[in-house]
Amino acid sequence: MSSGYDRVVQPAAGDEALENHLGGDEAKNYRQYEFDMVAPHVGRSMLEIGSGLGHFAEQFLPRLDRLVVSDFDPYCVEQLEKRFAGRDEIDVLQFGLPTDIPLEDKVDTVVLMNVLEHIEDDAEALRSLARVTLPGGRIIIWVPGYPQLYGDFDRKVGHVQRYTPKTLGATVARAGLDVEVLKPINFLGGIAWWAAVRRGGVGYPDPRLVKIYDRTVVPLTRLIERFFRPPFGQTVFCVARVPQS
Repeated sequence: MSSGYDRVVQPAAGDEALENHLGGDEAKNYRQYEFDMVAPHVGRSMLEIGSGLGHFAEQFLPRLDRLVVSDFDPYCVEQLEKRFAGRDEIDVLQFGLPTDIPLEDKVDTVVLMNVLEHIEDDAEALRSLARVTLPGGRIIIWVPGYPQLYGDFDRKVGHVQRYTPKTLGATVARAGLDVEVLKPINFLGGIAWWAAVRRGGVGYPDPRLVKIYDRTVVPLTRLIERFFRPPFGQTVFCVARVPQS
């Protein structure tokens, strides 16, 4: 198996990574949306793939007994080691998927935020993760949705594909995992993305537009999705289970 991502045009994390442009102070509501979607499915021990600078994983520390952060990018790994230095309950790993992950003690939860879409052999990547996840444990997957939204931004950050619930579900099944949750989310964000990136030709998110989007579209999307399951969205969200046997 490969020791790194089969295809990486640009790392999925780091200070200058386009894919993390929706992070930090410019999109607090969106980051809270991500956390609130993922958190109910996280157990007591967590491995995050593509941790970047560690902002997302750090939010889970109050509820975890053990955290493993990881990245493919040497710069990110260096920053993670600095960020979590002296924390015995936190391990930092460097690897790319698919590979044999250097993790001796299995975790009950694996989280991938905008990672799987970078990997050609996505099913084998999930198999790699299943081998370090406890039976019955969860692999939480957050990926960009729908090929119709694929644009210049996707090419710049090295997206191999965008998923639908059907295609992501097929990948999860090929990996030998069971689906617990599988749905499109961020319906209004999908429409805004299509207008800005596909129709408007925007190559990357404008910080000014990100702030407007975060303050208006994200809260409205969250309200709508409390009562209505959207037919499509900017993102496909999946919680997969590792079989007990």
